[in-house]
Amino acid sequence: MPRPPGHGPGYEVKRQEIIDTAAALFAKKGYAATGIVELGDTVGLAKGALYYYIGSKENLLVEIQERVLDPLLVAAARIQESEAAPLVKLRLLSGELLQMIFTRLDHIWVYEHDYRQLTGKNRTRMLQRRQEFEGVVRSLLTAAMDEGAIGETDPTLATLQFLNMHNHTYQWVKLGQDWDAEFLSKTYCATLFNGFAQGACDLAALEADVAAYRSTHAA
Repeated sequence: MPRPPGHGPGYEVKRQEIIDTAAALFAKKGYAATGIVELGDTVGLAKGALYYYIGSKENLLVEIQERVLDPLLVAAARIQESEAAPLVKLRLLSGELLQMIFTRLDHIWVYEHDYRQLTGKNRTRMLQRRQEFEGVVRSLLTAAMDEGAIGETDPTLATLQFLNMHNHTYQWVKLGQDWDAEFLSKTYCATLFNGFAQGACDLAALEADVAAYRSTHAA
């Protein structure tokens, strides 16, 4: 939701604070079970003042969804357009997805559990954006099959395997543990790619290619 005319930078700072707080509350209690009065009490605003910043409760849910999808879709487009091999692109995309999970764990809880609470155009748009990301995964898996890097299999099932292994990490991951996003990405992809390639995937070469890509595309 864009900043209304005449609002200074303090408005946006407070709005971002409200979104963060809402994500934490929704993740803990669920979107439906969290009242707007409770949210206002938590951020120190009366109901009217809260709506001044957020417009509606559903707008908060949209904002939380977009905080996950916006950077993921930007990263997916950048990776897909690169000249790297399909498996390298999938490994890079895996790392981006897991880093998002680690960085915005509360948001991911809400993203996975509460998107069905969206209504009308908000729901339609968000489902389209989710499908856009899934489409990138599917296209990369199909490209990897076409070049013989992995065996022929149902692209839809392969996509679900890739996404399910990554997307359910939020249910058990604990921040600060030894398993960070990069470790999990490397491990997940080793399991998936070796399985897809019937154990014939050169994982050492894959990781070398990923490191080479990152060294030449560092921000």
